[in-house]
Amino acid sequence: MPYSPKIDADFSTLYEIMTGPVQSKLLFVGMELKVFNQLKEPRSSREVAEALGTHLENTRLFLNGLTAMGLVTKSNHLYQNTPFTQTSLVEGSPTCFSDMLRQIASMRERAIADLSALVKKGPPLPSKETDMGDEEVWARYAVSMANYQRAGAAQQAVEIVSAIPEFSSFKTMLDLGGGPGIIGIALVKAHPTMNGVIFDQPAVARIAEQFIKEHHMENRITTMGGDYNEDPIGGKYDLIWASTTLNFAKPNIDSLTQKIYESLNPGGYFVSIADGLTCERTQPGHYVLDQLPSALMGHDFGMNQGVIAGAMVRTGFQTVRSQTIQTPMMPMELDIARKALYPS
Repeated sequence: MPYSPKIDADFSTLYEIMTGPVQSKLLFVGMELKVFNQLKEPRSSREVAEALGTHLENTRLFLNGLTAMGLVTKSNHLYQNTPFTQTSLVEGSPTCFSDMLRQIASMRERAIADLSALVKKGPPLPSKETDMGDEEVWARYAVSMANYQRAGAAQQAVEIVSAIPEFSSFKTMLDLGGGPGIIGIALVKAHPTMNGVIFDQPAVARIAEQFIKEHHMENRITTMGGDYNEDPIGGKYDLIWASTTLNFAKPNIDSLTQKIYESLNPGGYFVSIADGLTCERTQPGHYVLDQLPSALMGHDFGMNQGVIAGAMVRTGFQTVRSQTIQTPMMPMELDIARKALYPS
């Protein structure tokens, strides 16, 4: 009788990992074929195949795959988008972020095209393709990020800031590293009189200007272009908001936090949302994997939990409150610091 060793490992984890490329391919082909635009209402696989001009049986199998992934529901042989898919993957919707997903995937694929070589030899020499500071790259990303911010991030920002007791008395705010400016626009709109400034790289700030005009907020919101690590960011703000941007200040987080402190009015607030790595920088798992391609290329922007809060304390903010919150993308760290109303 052949020897059969006792197996304790749970191989389901490995099988689940192996389906990752299949799931990713199903998602991107679904976006390419605009399948989700066909599923706003319940439809049969035949109706979808006829609308798209695709193979009937393979369309059915494809839709079953999307259903297995949780992007589509199926009942009585009819398929329909889930509420999340309806919001985020229907082309033409103001909250569709399929372009952002395509851009992220493209950057990842270039980064780990030869993963083995990166592990063996380390990051490549700097070049235009590996330059994470290319303004035009970030400008294109800002455009694709706008729909994501519309799909929930802006609403969450308003909930956080409007809960600050002094919010009604705020007169000026800065959205630091604000990208397309959708969050800054939402915060200003949530207040009857507050004015705002959106600060980002010059090419990105020009994108924000377009969205400001689209929302008819030119009389209350301006933009400022520059590098917040090196350039002035203005002053006399009652609120400075920084969402998923302080990673780029990781080497000099204390000096930037000092600049922010000095730019606030007495009693002003600095609110940050950023990633917070735990468990010796191995969790949250999906964020570690999301950032791994750029880290392997020599751009490790991951922030440990508590780094920003620690900088706030060292800078001299009177109070610092921190908690982990669930954002539309992933769990992140919310840090809220208040500058003393009167100097000590």
